Amino acid sequence: MNEGLDIVDIVFVIIFSFLFIFTSVSLLVSVLEKEIRASKIFLSIIFLNTLLFLIPFLDFPIQNTIEYILIGILLICSIILLFPYNYYKQIKNFSFNNKIDERDIMFSRIELKTNSENFVNYYRDKPEKLKIDNEIRKNPGLCSPNSKYYNPITFNLAENNFRIIEDLAKHLQMQASEVKQEISPDKISKLLKDKILKLGAIDCGNTELKDYHKYSFHGRKHNYGEKVNLTHKYAIALTVEMNHEMVAAAPAGSTLLESSRQYLRSGTIAFELAKFINSLGYDALAHIDGNYSVICPLVAKDAGLGEIGRMGLLMTPKLGPRVRIAVITTDLPLIPDTPCYEPSVIDFCNICKKCAYTCPGKAISSNDMIKIKGDLRWQINQEKCYNYWTVCGTDCGRCMAICPFSHPDNFIHNIVRKGIKNSMIFRRFALKMDDFIYGRKPNPKREPDKLNKYLNK
Repeated sequence: MNEGLDIVDIVFVIIFSFLFIFTSVSLLVSVLEKEIRASKIFLSIIFLNTLLFLIPFLDFPIQNTIEYILIGILLICSIILLFPYNYYKQIKNFSFNNKIDERDIMFSRIELKTNSENFVNYYRDKPEKLKIDNEIRKNPGLCSPNSKYYNPITFNLAENNFRIIEDLAKHLQMQASEVKQEISPDKISKLLKDKILKLGAIDCGNTELKDYHKYSFHGRKHNYGEKVNLTHKYAIALTVEMNHEMVAAAPAGSTLLESSRQYLRSGTIAFELAKFINSLGYDALAHIDGNYSVICPLVAKDAGLGEIGRMGLLMTPKLGPRVRIAVITTDLPLIPDTPCYEPSVIDFCNICKKCAYTCPGKAISSNDMIKIKGDLRWQINQEKCYNYWTVCGTDCGRCMAICPFSHPDNFIHNIVRKGIKNSMIFRRFALKMDDFIYGRKPNPKREPDKLNKYLNK
């Protein structure tokens, strides 16, 4: 045994004590998140760390040499990973100029009744879409009893939530009070944000409403073919969290249930806010699931809530794509927030491609951004995506579940998020570690235990 510790020994003990604490906390987090693979890996690292920790207390010929080497390696690696180095010259911001016709999205196309006037007119103008849409119509369908993941409890609970949203949508058009209150844009912006957060949103922001935020034409049942005539000047975007454990089982029924719950939650918050703005004498309209005049992720990006990722979803700072969005448009004067342009997220999506690799429907491109009608962007293949939905019966969410940004909002994952933003080298290291700890193509988790008790009865 070594009779006394010199300065090198003490430095060695401090470093490996810190590593022991960090890996122990990581193990605890993994256990709480029910990440079995990650828990085993961190347990193995703790065991190895413990063996290395004993080196200063032993006495053998090359003891100090080993300590110098290990300390040097750790310090060099730490400097390389933590040094704030980014090279963004080749990273382009998303650009949007073109409006989208809601009639072209799969939700609208699949609702068309065969041989109806809208059906005939649409496929007359877009004959190339008829064959693939008819093939999709042969599948069981979203929420269908014949679909792959059907369960009467989760599916009917989800459908009930969607029915409530439909009932709520009947009351979206509201008259503003005849008495218009004179309110400071700065004060009302702060008040509305405070109210939204107290109602259960995790984030919110304001933006001036742009043309590319709005659909060109409506495409759903109640207003199909009508030109979008939205004259509001401002928009408020809000996000609500989707439960990590419910989403982790995607594409099983729990993700459909959670999706419907959070669409309803975000919709009720937006509805309440719009009604409050009406009471102040200003026009306002809530845009909720199935009743949109705007493209929510684009509004949310410009409201400073996140970046658009490879999968086409909003990537929020603390929850990644694991959110649902609602929007309120209004003529109430507001203070716009700074639009989000987070090149570290775009860079990470450039190198990650985990969603593309894992997507069951092979709907997400692993290629670089391309120009679509002049707009630089990634775009999923919506036909392949929706086709898989109609087979599995849920809105899938596998891409959301495995995204490295979707890990829970806690101390360990937030350290990684800070590192990803800080350094392009750290981003590449973090991706390799995420693949190592959680798997490049992780299997879906079991549905939550409480939910399983009902599902297995």
